[in-house]
Amino acid sequence: MDAHGETVGWVGLGRMGWPMATNLLRAGYQLVVRDADRQVELRFADQVGAVSGREVSAFATAGVVITMLPDGRVVQDALLGDGIAAALRSGAVVVDMSSSSPHDTRELGRELSRRSIALVDAPVSGGVARATDGTLAIMAGADDEEAVGRTLPILHVLGRRVFRTGPLASGHAMKALNNFCAATAYAALAEALVLGRSFGLTPATMVEIVNNSTGRSFSSDVVFPEEVVTGRYGTGFALGLLAKDVTIAAGIAERSGVQAPLCELVQRRWTEAARALGFGADHSMAHKEWWDADLADARSG
Repeated sequence: MDAHGETVGWVGLGRMGWPMATNLLRAGYQLVVRDADRQVELRFADQVGAVSGREVSAFATAGVVITMLPDGRVVQDALLGDGIAAALRSGAVVVDMSSSSPHDTRELGRELSRRSIALVDAPVSGGVARATDGTLAIMAGADDEEAVGRTLPILHVLGRRVFRTGPLASGHAMKALNNFCAATAYAALAEALVLGRSFGLTPATMVEIVNNSTGRSFSSDVVFPEEVVTGRYGTGFALGLLAKDVTIAAGIAERSGVQAPLCELVQRRWTEAARALGFGADHSMAHKEWWDADLADARSG
């Protein structure tokens, strides 16, 4: 699918959705946009240049509709409850780029299939910065290869790498499991920093050494030196969203009958942090619930 003014529907204009949709416009696609916040929707339409999708009939011109929403239930409400799916023509493709439960994705796929609409799950990793510069990692799952092929040009505008993960819902499963790994690495390093204090080790020193040793991770390389040690806490990724993703991973284990004690522990830790600090707190602040806040104090290092 080449842009050539082709119309794409976009649902969800939050911190990730806004820059991603903007990149599609810059690539030559026409957009019909919708957001739960009417003012955000109108501001995007006026400032960036798109058609408001407040009237769902506007989506009838879109062969592909992309959702970038908090979770799979919100996606279902938008498509089925608000009537967007009913407005789409037979043969349209929905691409859910949200961090949804794979079980919700399978359910939605069945509902859309009854309407002759294909579903591709294509969650992303990379945060706001990579959403803005179009270098996200995208994990695409689908049962319909033709549907994937139709959406690839769009996905390549939004991301640097598009990984074909397997059947429908495999992308959402991969996203949750990736974030479980990231959440585990963060929790392990935060705990290590607390343990190191009894031997006079400072957070700044420990993070530097870990990043030059075998314990290195995205959390140690980026999150701790840039956000935790400095006390900036500005990754832009909500604590509650990461807690939700780890909960999805724990749900995968439970429904699959797989013993996953580490996943259960990490899920509990992040749920506690989100409950105490608030869903919208930056995820880099999670250690403040588990231990005292002085991990952020690098002045002694």
